[in-house]
Amino acid sequence: MVTTPVLTDTQIADFERDGYVVVPGAFGPDDMAVIERWAHEVEALPEEPGRHWVFHEKSRLDDSDLINRIEYIAPYHDGFAELTQLLEAPAAQLFGEDVSLFKEKINFKMPGGGGFEPHQDSQAGWGDYASNFVNVMICIDEATIENGCLELAPGQNRRGLLRGMEPLTDQDTRDMKFVTYPTKPGDMVLFDAYAPHRSEPNPTNHTRRMYFATYNKASEGYHLDQ
Repeated sequence: MVTTPVLTDTQIADFERDGYVVVPGAFGPDDMAVIERWAHEVEALPEEPGRHWVFHEKSRLDDSDLINRIEYIAPYHDGFAELTQLLEAPAAQLFGEDVSLFKEKINFKMPGGGGFEPHQDSQAGWGDYASNFVNVMICIDEATIENGCLELAPGQNRRGLLRGMEPLTDQDTRDMKFVTYPTKPGDMVLFDAYAPHRSEPNPTNHTRRMYFATYNKASEGYHLDQ
């Protein structure tokens, strides 16, 4: 059984101020050993139509085929199903009410994997389902500036939706300050769907996996299947 993380009042206040909060050491070494084992199990699952979704990309290093991300995991893996239930607790603290799982994934960012241009998750049409969301990210492998750690722009979520189904432009981000957040295994980051974020490619020899579970207010419905 993996430990359920609980946010402090200060961490909740940080989230309300910046649109995100970083929680170092939310999961201990024993928990992370279990989560990492689960991640390896998911990576090894055969790709079959109608099950979990595996997305690929070409390596920037040698043009080989890489796993970019795997989504819709919990319905086919008991461990991640358990984890999504545990992560409801900190998301509910931030929303002030019960939550429903909206989506979840592992971003792999393997050696040679690409980065993510500046964007808001809400740009992907999420507003058709609920008014806002909380992403709960767990760091599986150490994320460094060199391998493309998460970068977030504090307070910019208050501007609301800036653009539709495309990356943010230089004009959109002109007055934004993106802060780099290197993280270690077991660190947790929570951010809302309007928080602009980005990351650089991974030119190193080390994979940088992150698990994301995304929640909306339970009062706004259950949308995982859609």
